[in-house]
Amino acid sequence: MFEELSEEHAALRATVEEFARKEVAPVIADLYEHGTFPYSLVAKMGAMGLFGLPFPEEYGGMGGDYFALCLALEELARVDSSVAITLEDSVSLGAMPIFRFGTEEQKRRWLPELCTGQRLGAFGLTEPGGGSDAGATRTTARCDGDEWVINGSKAFITNSGTDITSVVTVTAITGVSGGRKEISTIMVPAQHPGFTVSASYSKVGWRCSDTRGLFFDDCRVPLGNLLGERGRGYAQFLSILDEGRIAIAALSVGLAQGCIDECVSYARQRRAFGHAIGSYQAIQFKIADMEARAHAARLTYYHAAARMLRGEPFKKEAAIAKLVSSNAAMDNARDATQVFGGYGFMNEYPVGRFYRDAKVLEIGEGTSEVQRMLIARHLGVG
Repeated sequence: MFEELSEEHAALRATVEEFARKEVAPVIADLYEHGTFPYSLVAKMGAMGLFGLPFPEEYGGMGGDYFALCLALEELARVDSSVAITLEDSVSLGAMPIFRFGTEEQKRRWLPELCTGQRLGAFGLTEPGGGSDAGATRTTARCDGDEWVINGSKAFITNSGTDITSVVTVTAITGVSGGRKEISTIMVPAQHPGFTVSASYSKVGWRCSDTRGLFFDDCRVPLGNLLGERGRGYAQFLSILDEGRIAIAALSVGLAQGCIDECVSYARQRRAFGHAIGSYQAIQFKIADMEARAHAARLTYYHAAARMLRGEPFKKEAAIAKLVSSNAAMDNARDATQVFGGYGFMNEYPVGRFYRDAKVLEIGEGTSEVQRMLIARHLGVG
């Protein structure tokens, strides 16, 4: 458990907090309203080294750890989740699988630009009609000489269609073994022949992030684009997802804390019946409950991250962190909107954006129901 942040972690958190306040906050409302991808902010985060936080310096990274990434995500999400999820997805789902399972050649080809934020990576798992049943993959990849021929489609894939996307790793059926699907992961370069992306989805929240459908029509890539072991793609992804849940928990805590920040400020300024609304117990209690939720949620992701970095099992702890933190984000966003009243329903105030962004945290990278299933399974129930 991280009882206190190290000097390095504390300095990083302060740096990202300042960046979010001075660089993200002034521009994000307009970008969000128009659904514009924040290329300039991504470039600045890349220059800060945020995309390379958990990777070794030999691949262009910062030589930090996964907890450092989580701290950065929390501070970004206090201001905006679209920017935070762009970082989280490119690191956790785009670059991390290559780092964990790639050959040395693959690492040296893809990681340097991903670690500097010059390029973004994506992971294509979810398929239309698949949802939480990640094993229901229908996309196929067959061997033809020295190439994989990929056919199928994916849905809801973040960072897959930006101007700076470099690679999308996709799960595909590469055969059948013992009557079961053999699922492997294959890297497909962006804008590769036979690979197309849909227009960006019109989303309720995360409106500045890039989310698209993917289509593969006899898309041919070299056999050497296989990532990790053939037939181990599903297992590899599950291990990556465990790590990603800690990151999403950190992002969720950031949103929950952002709601508190906005409510504390508003409660001091807004007057009703002759007094600042913060003088009324109804408002005080609501904000106190919000703070308690965020504090408890933060401890869950700190604990899960500490176990991960010590090399201890953390699947259950990651599921708890993701469940508790996403619930805290949703509850705090709802309460913050209530504190703001009618103004909370206006897009000019951040809490309206927080409310729209919070719900997907209970869905993406494993729904709340899936987290409960994992927790129960670890308890020996079911």
